[in-house]
Amino acid sequence: MSMTDPIADLLTRIRNAAQAGHPSVEIPASRLKGEIARVLAEERFIDNFASYDDGKQGQLRIYLRYDGSNQSIIQGIRRLSKPGLRRYASKDRLPRVRRGLGVAILSTSRGVMTDRDARRAGIGGELLCSVW
Repeated sequence: MSMTDPIADLLTRIRNAAQAGHPSVEIPASRLKGEIARVLAEERFIDNFASYDDGKQGQLRIYLRYDGSNQSIIQGIRRLSKPGLRRYASKDRLPRVRRGLGVAILSTSRGVMTDRDARRAGIGGELLCSVW
């Protein structure tokens, strides 16, 4: 059975693992999921990620990040563009998440990047998710 929204599944698994206090979470791998994990690691929302072959599709292991009091760095993570309602933003209408404290992750013609990088590059794209 195929999944209708694998990005929402990725975000839900990260959200649930962070709330439960797990050190890592495993997710079926894809190139887009790997790029989202790369952006999360660059923005320091997660510690690291690793991809490995399981003989089928491959797995992506994401190592979650916590502060000194064992609270997750990720306070919230939300899917913006859904399969039934795609959301796109031009370079002038890119959202600011929590007044700049969070990031919006976009899929652009130059790859997956944050709203800040897209503003700097002067391009828009599909709004995948927001993280704060």
